[in-house]
Amino acid sequence: MSSAIVTGATGITGSAIVRHLLKDSQYKQIYTLSRSQKGEDDGKIKHAHIDLQSSAEDMAKDLSGVAGDVIFFCAYLARDAEDEAAKVNEAMLQSFIDALHITGALKQVKRIVLTCGLKQYGVHLGQVKQPMEETDPLLEGSNWPPNFYYNQQKVLANNAHKGSYTWTVTLPQDVLGYAKANFMNECTALGLYASVAKLAHPNSELPFPGSKANYMAFNCWTSANLHAKFCLWAAQAPNAANQVFNVVNGDTQSWQALWPRIAARFGCTVPREMFPGGERSKYLDFEPAGPTKLHDPPPVVVQATSDKPTVGMGLPELGKEPSTLYQQIDTTKWAKNEKVVKAWETLRDKYGLDQQAWDKATWGFLTFVLGREYSCVVTMSKARKMGWNGYEDTWDSFEEVFDMLEQAKILPPVSQLKGEKSLA
Repeated sequence: MSSAIVTGATGITGSAIVRHLLKDSQYKQIYTLSRSQKGEDDGKIKHAHIDLQSSAEDMAKDLSGVAGDVIFFCAYLARDAEDEAAKVNEAMLQSFIDALHITGALKQVKRIVLTCGLKQYGVHLGQVKQPMEETDPLLEGSNWPPNFYYNQQKVLANNAHKGSYTWTVTLPQDVLGYAKANFMNECTALGLYASVAKLAHPNSELPFPGSKANYMAFNCWTSANLHAKFCLWAAQAPNAANQVFNVVNGDTQSWQALWPRIAARFGCTVPREMFPGGERSKYLDFEPAGPTKLHDPPPVVVQATSDKPTVGMGLPELGKEPSTLYQQIDTTKWAKNEKVVKAWETLRDKYGLDQQAWDKATWGFLTFVLGREYSCVVTMSKARKMGWNGYEDTWDSFEEVFDMLEQAKILPPVSQLKGEKSLA
């Protein structure tokens, strides 16, 4: 009999893990931990409310009677300042482990699976080496901002002796998924942008709001469902102990391939000129955002060193200037435009959509996701060699999540949206 503990159980990655644990017959008991809502309701689940910012002693009281063979730690707290993010997330994991040590439950734990991400490589700081590999050097030292992933991984390794557990770290990228009342995801903002553009833009055009460089670049995405399957595999695989893994769908995609599909799905048209007048021009009278310089130097200067065989002709040139972000349409300002708001309210009232989805959509995140000028491609070779064979088509991942957002009344039903006329 196996049991599991899931922190951040109502988030996008955590809720997907819970759903897959419910389908796995070897897990007879699942403890879900979160600060607010309960999440999934099932006979196998016991829920506990917990504040991961509290002391280990206070957490131990909340964790009385909670024990598991495997812990899936998916909780994190976002902070604008990197040093504050590192401090609070390190303390959160350390206090949680200390609390389990106090209750005695840590002795039962065989493995802790920690969800991190591609900030491990500094994708938020600028151009990174392509493809990203788990052996790439960490960005540590006074020239680089703190990285809470590094801090958390050290906490896992340094505390393993307390319970004799092993650990595994996952590095997903641009996770595609949905969780109830969670609007901080790429698909929500993209789906809202496309749905509202159907009414707000002339001829229902769907211009790519980001940069031309990003449109032509290559990227990898991670389905929340695929990530959950990987976590369950990693929790049991002997050779996954004390290892860090990239976790992406397995294909390499680009907006030049995905954007026409998004336009077609939402009944929009692709502009004949996607980037009129070059990258630095206005589009449809909406304001651009940027260019904004990222970290100087970009991570590639550390990752692509002379002793690595991945360095090719001209690669050192990438580190001479900091990378930039640019959106030909500033989606944050776009969402406040009078005709855009009118189009949203028309859809909201007609289809009974959730106003919170609009109010809490992460337009600023789209600035980064669609505006970065560099590719973000990772290799899955390490996991493949160890026996992982999971794969998911990225467009299928997008469609699945868009369907879920429709059912949740966050997006209008496309079957009816396609019949809507432009208000512009």
